[in-house]
Amino acid sequence: MKAVIINAPGDYGVYEVEKPSCPDGGMLVKVLAVGLCGGDLRTLRMGHHRVKLPFIVGHEVSGEVIELGKGYDERWQTGDKLAIAPVVYCGKCDFCQNGMFELCNNYKELAQSWQGGFAEYMAIPQEALQRGTIQQIPEGVSPVHATIVEPLSSVVNAHEKGNIGLGDTVVIIGAGPIGTFHLELSKARGAKIVIVADIDENRLELMKSYNPDFLINSSKTDLVEKVREITKGYGADVVITANPVPETQIQAVEMAKKGGRVLLFGGLPKDKSRPGIDMNLVHYNALQLIGTTIFAPKHNRIAMDLVASGKVSAEKFISHVMPLTDFVEGTKLALEGKARKVVFVP
Repeated sequence: MKAVIINAPGDYGVYEVEKPSCPDGGMLVKVLAVGLCGGDLRTLRMGHHRVKLPFIVGHEVSGEVIELGKGYDERWQTGDKLAIAPVVYCGKCDFCQNGMFELCNNYKELAQSWQGGFAEYMAIPQEALQRGTIQQIPEGVSPVHATIVEPLSSVVNAHEKGNIGLGDTVVIIGAGPIGTFHLELSKARGAKIVIVADIDENRLELMKSYNPDFLINSSKTDLVEKVREITKGYGADVVITANPVPETQIQAVEMAKKGGRVLLFGGLPKDKSRPGIDMNLVHYNALQLIGTTIFAPKHNRIAMDLVASGKVSAEKFISHVMPLTDFVEGTKLALEGKARKVVFVP
């Protein structure tokens, strides 16, 4: 089969490799579509501490079941079309036992612990069927569109924790694909004003079609000052850092309204994970700093409902659908900020 192999950081391409066998208790799927995300781009460029190279990544997967393994005892059958999210919970830690799966102490991921979906076929282990997050794709939802359910799930989790709602002024720092999800969901939850900021003019231009109330190029404008101006000096009810840049977390605290919430959505590089936040602003302005990570099965189900209902427009969100053989070209578009979302079809 054809698959994208990462040989070393920065060294990757499409190769002919052996098709995986169907695991006992698991299943083999034909990959119908697989999305490219920021995490994939980082792994392609720099590697990942959980990924032992050479390896196949790709974790935003839609696939069709073509074979069931020996001893298989799950509900899906051959011919079923599935949205396969990567997270596999341990089911045993206190967090899992209390239904807080997004905080699982021992979770694993497809495309990290097992080979991923940038390939024509993908083996799904029994462990992922029993304790993972897999959904049947609803009638009327294309496999290409279903690939965005996985990244949207993490955004759903963040908005639940941040309690974004009616009348809120929301600032989203980062106009990439995840920033777009935050914009769409903020509007769906009733935000009054949504402001999007970025330093990349290409990304800001792509964001215009989503109709944010304000777009700010923060490389040319003092972002904190501009947000204060828009909000008549009060600041934003919610600020979301949808990027891996430490300085934006500092800005988020500085532009938040008294009693406001700061959603620290984007993780930071390990060597830059201690930004110089003025904690007196947090204290005296009674701010809430809220970190979120991955998602629980309920968030994944909500995300699928949002896509199926059209409340989040997958068609609008996906800018490029390309054959897997054009993988290198597709990643180049994404890295240069010329694509909103790239989905590959093997």
